[in-house]
Amino acid sequence: MPVWLEAGLWGLLAGGALVLGAAIAWLVRVPRWLIASVMAFGAGVLISALAFDLLDEAVTTGGLPPTVIGFLIGAVAYVAANVVLARLGARHRKRSGEQQVSEQEQAGSGTAIAVGALLDGVPESVVLGLSLLGGEGVGFAVLTAIIISNLPEGLSSTAGMKQSGRSARYVFGVWTGIAVASGVAGALGCLLLVGAPVEVVALITAVAAGAILAMVADTMIPEAFERTHLYAGLLTTVGFLTSFVISRVG
Repeated sequence: MPVWLEAGLWGLLAGGALVLGAAIAWLVRVPRWLIASVMAFGAGVLISALAFDLLDEAVTTGGLPPTVIGFLIGAVAYVAANVVLARLGARHRKRSGEQQVSEQEQAGSGTAIAVGALLDGVPESVVLGLSLLGGEGVGFAVLTAIIISNLPEGLSSTAGMKQSGRSARYVFGVWTGIAVASGVAGALGCLLLVGAPVEVVALITAVAAGAILAMVADTMIPEAFERTHLYAGLLTTVGFLTSFVISRVG
């Protein structure tokens, strides 16, 4: 199997966790405290994967300057795009309560939320594709972190979409589309950078990492803290430690 195709399938699998989370939230009334708890855990998992896998690998292979530059570019680009989407109605796209606006309250918010979900998911899949370039298979710790974090993202966001009156067609159309886009992003991340200089790969990896960290701070942590503020720190720490142990054992 071509490496780029394998990368695409891993991206599709990771994106599929969003669809699974959406299905659970649509069919079962999951308590908001439980969604927030899993979200806090998932945030810790992602932060650990960024620190001990993505950035460490980028620095080791490409050096510190490309990593620092890429990381800042990714964070700034994500925040800039997120600011625009927030003004269009996607500010609370990951929230499970009544914060999400409906199409009646703000026209075009449905499209903005869909684009925001795409913005949140694509960097993770690009990273998966890049992890295959070394010839040692997919980065297991990163893959695990993305799947663990995507599940509560799908849960929380879908619960909010349902509260704001979005239809099942819209909800599952969004998440299925994001899952497919994740597969495409993973494949392209691998295909376009095969044979590229290590500095370029490190730069792109760091760009994705910066965008992911900004996403965690802007969309996951607020939802986690609102409902589990007394325990959010502990749950995030446990998630961080879990991902760290997986990266060292795997």
